[in-house]
Amino acid sequence: MAEKIRFIGFDILRAYAIFGMYIVNFNLVLGDPQHTSWLGQFLTLFSGNSSTIFVVLSGMGLTLRTEKSIYASPQEQVKLKTIVQKKAGFLFVLGLLLSIWWPADILHFYGFYMFIASFLLFVDKQYYIHGAVFFTIVFHLLLILIPYETGWNFDTLTYTDNWSLKGFIRNSLYNGWNSIFPWMSYFMIGMYLGKLDWTNAIVQKKLFLIGLILYLVVQVAQCIPQNLIGIAAYSFLNADYLPPVLPFLISTIGFSLLLISTFMYISRFITPNTFVNCLAKTGQMTLTHYISHLTLGILLFSFLASKGVFHQAIDQQATLSPGMILFLSSTYFIGSYYFSKIWTKKFKNGPFEFLLRQASN
Repeated sequence: MAEKIRFIGFDILRAYAIFGMYIVNFNLVLGDPQHTSWLGQFLTLFSGNSSTIFVVLSGMGLTLRTEKSIYASPQEQVKLKTIVQKKAGFLFVLGLLLSIWWPADILHFYGFYMFIASFLLFVDKQYYIHGAVFFTIVFHLLLILIPYETGWNFDTLTYTDNWSLKGFIRNSLYNGWNSIFPWMSYFMIGMYLGKLDWTNAIVQKKLFLIGLILYLVVQVAQCIPQNLIGIAAYSFLNADYLPPVLPFLISTIGFSLLLISTFMYISRFITPNTFVNCLAKTGQMTLTHYISHLTLGILLFSFLASKGVFHQAIDQQATLSPGMILFLSSTYFIGSYYFSKIWTKKFKNGPFEFLLRQASN
């Protein structure tokens, strides 16, 4: 029963993370991420945090599987490694196809993360921390060697030479939306967390405290006035997503630890019922929901917005209010919830989850 409760908390958190991604991406396309209202500032809290939680949870889910007794034999370990590499290949190809439509795609980066992780599935968990430090340090060394803005047009948020060999390698390794350096650090942290005993309340409380300290340290540092530390240090402390420098990494890792430990702790007191189970199923179908909101969701809401359905027709200059973005994100999440509920009555896995399993078997 303890293991089942643990996974319910894990999947509910994934459902939360996909809701956060709805907010971020709908706001990016239809809203104004720089909106100064209190609600606009609230929506920006999901920027970065939702993606990082997804990557941490992916790493966590990978090593949770390795704790099963079936993987005690070398033959089964090799088999799992092969399965993970096939999944990595599937996500890489699927992500590249999606990036033609959505340049900020994260799936093909997942392919890189999982391929690297496949060689580290059964090492001692301390090496995952070492790996996270390694990918972080290398990224900051690259910052010194290569200007981060190389290849970017930040006015339009487009990567100008992504489809050239040189640009693709640079984007994938260094300065893409979720490049291997340093984003593999999040995956490594997740792999470490997956090796912990999340049925232990002491582990949950300890990780909550560590996450709180990491998050608050950065938040307090970001309150230091620019005139006291200079513009360079101030910009470094307050960098957000691009580039993902050390304060951003520490803050988002801390936030991830806060959420994961909180959801795992609360799930001990949740009585499984129809709502909870369907919410967990929504979390289990995040691959399907991720793809659908970037295609069907954006197409639908963009079309309706252009027709003035949301009180005004929008174009490249006009945007929807933060309140409307929150409403659309919530509406789409409710739709995802009911789709998951209906779909899983007949099928065990979501549409794209099924394809992923077929590709890796």
